[in-house]
Amino acid sequence: MDGLITFLGENGFTVEQQETIATQFHRHELKKGSQFLQEGQISQQLGFVEKGLFQYFCNRNGDEITSYTAGPGDFLISLTSFLKQQPARETIRALTDSVVWAIHKRNFDQLRQTIPPFEVFYVGVLEDQIACIEDSRFNLLTLTAEQRYQKLLEEEPNLLQEVPLQYLASILGVTPRHLSRIRGQIR
Repeated sequence: MDGLITFLGENGFTVEQQETIATQFHRHELKKGSQFLQEGQISQQLGFVEKGLFQYFCNRNGDEITSYTAGPGDFLISLTSFLKQQPARETIRALTDSVVWAIHKRNFDQLRQTIPPFEVFYVGVLEDQIACIEDSRFNLLTLTAEQRYQKLLEEEPNLLQEVPLQYLASILGVTPRHLSRIRGQIR
């Protein structure tokens, strides 16, 4: 919970607000391969990753298409499913043994109503998520695979150590074989 409390403090919540918010989160330990959310389910919780690494993916014609990874200090959420209470279009799975602090949607909504700074914080998180999604989409449409890999090297080098090659390839929109060639050329 220390990571969550620190995160809340860094985002301007008073000690009292931090404690009120933190009591609404519950600790979950997930083993490698466990799912935080299954494609087709309606997301009822938002998670804060204390420890571990997660993969967002969907199944298309028997292939896993990885769209995103999340690690310590990140939130786990299927945004559309959580906000609109629609079936999730992706699965969120633990790639390592993990610890997540999760809050149920009804408690999340209650915090938005009772703690005004929480609503401001919520809007900020949404804006960050939207910007991240737009950036990812723009990069996929306008950059070559080599440029996307180079950008990943510069902005998130830790992913290259932590995320298996097949998931990185999927995120970059290439096959694992193509990613291996790119890595060989850039080294």
